[in-house]
Amino acid sequence: MVFNSFHFLLFFPIVTVIYFLIPHKVRWAWLLMVSYYFYMCWNPVYALLILLSTLLTYLSGLLIEQAKEIKKEKKAIRLQKLWVILSFSLNLGILFFFKYFNFFIENINKIIESLSIQLVVPSFDVLLPVGISFYTFQALSYTMDVYRGEIKAEKHFGKYALFVSFFPQLVAGPIEKSKALLGQFNEVHSFEYERAKRGLLLMLWGLFQKLVIADRVAIVVNTVYNNYMEYAGIPVIVATLLFAVQIYCDFSSYSDIAIGASEVMGFKLMDNFKRPYFSKSIAEFWRRWHVSLGSWFRDYLYIPLGGSRKGTFKKYRNILIVFLCSGLWHGASWNFVIWGFLHGFYQVLGMSLKPVRDYIVAKLHIKRGSFWHKLYQISVVFILVDLAWIFFRAATFSQALGIIKRLFVYNPWTLWDGSLYQLGLDPLDFIVGLIAIALLLSVSLLRRKMSLRNWLLVQPVVIRWTAYFTFIYMILIFGIYGPGYEVQPFIYFQF
Repeated sequence: MVFNSFHFLLFFPIVTVIYFLIPHKVRWAWLLMVSYYFYMCWNPVYALLILLSTLLTYLSGLLIEQAKEIKKEKKAIRLQKLWVILSFSLNLGILFFFKYFNFFIENINKIIESLSIQLVVPSFDVLLPVGISFYTFQALSYTMDVYRGEIKAEKHFGKYALFVSFFPQLVAGPIEKSKALLGQFNEVHSFEYERAKRGLLLMLWGLFQKLVIADRVAIVVNTVYNNYMEYAGIPVIVATLLFAVQIYCDFSSYSDIAIGASEVMGFKLMDNFKRPYFSKSIAEFWRRWHVSLGSWFRDYLYIPLGGSRKGTFKKYRNILIVFLCSGLWHGASWNFVIWGFLHGFYQVLGMSLKPVRDYIVAKLHIKRGSFWHKLYQISVVFILVDLAWIFFRAATFSQALGIIKRLFVYNPWTLWDGSLYQLGLDPLDFIVGLIAIALLLSVSLLRRKMSLRNWLLVQPVVIRWTAYFTFIYMILIFGIYGPGYEVQPFIYFQF
């Protein structure tokens, strides 16, 4: 079941109505049941994996808490570390088998073949469980939070199971930390009309981003990238720029719908995107892009490695380790590893060259706070991020290199000879896409100064409902739907 399906259009209202009608003490059971149903709509068997991960981390929390009560300090610390290591090893072992085992075997086979050895290690034909990276990391955050003493171990298995499987953010985040979400399942939520309006409005905006923008520009991206040898210059540049739009709108839309759906029921999830393409540095980009994953790696990998506390060299090393892991988290492919490495390399290079940049700025008397200097910084960051996206989107490393080479073929006539209208979208659809992107940009700029949801919700009823119906009709009329309404999955479902 996906958010942009008729199935969810029926599922969510039913879930919400029953949630507010039944007594508070059994609401957790209702949400747990519908969350497992939501996930089992993809593959019922893989619900057992969530259950196993839930059980392992639940028990680890209890055992860590129990170990803390041991009077002998050394023994208590040793046992706590043991349960943390076991929890991480078992959960990451499951993740490794389903997501990385075949990638590992393929590379072992290549090494063996290069040594002229005949032994070939077989791979397994297993289907990657949807969202396994998301719920695994969410469950592991609980183990660490209990170990650090930031929360008490949850005794109620059902409520803990709901924390791991809460349906709005189960498949593609945001990755919530236990100290932020787990306690909310004990709160009493009454239906609030104003809160429901806010949540539904955010869900509507999410659907607009997905159906009108992301799925529309995906047609151009797929046309060019799947047949990149047939295109060069402007079409490849346009497709690469549009992929940056596609992946942002696709992932941001999922997060917005998840946050909005949770808000309708009274739950608060963290903001996952904060206008990342307006960042003035790569480090700032990662404070704005996929915020929940970035904060997870910061809290549970970067800081334990030593962060920036142990000298410049180790700081750079830690940054590269984090981004290599982030790349691998996204997928079992060297392309993702390279993508992660590029973002780490960008940051290390940027920090290393800071004295040089400061010298140039001082010599040229450049005003750092000026509009043109900020625009220059934003443009450079966007170009660097977009170049890295090529490795993220390309199917293979050789394809990524081929696409990069074809970016620099000089053919300006394609701007006016109609070639851009032969990339899967007719002129009307292409123009609709550009208008929708301009609207997205305008909304992003306005959100720097104000909350558009708050502003809209205090407008006169005529203005409010005109805006509501305008967006609904835009989604219905200009949304991209396949034959027989073929629902397009979200990109991050594969992670």
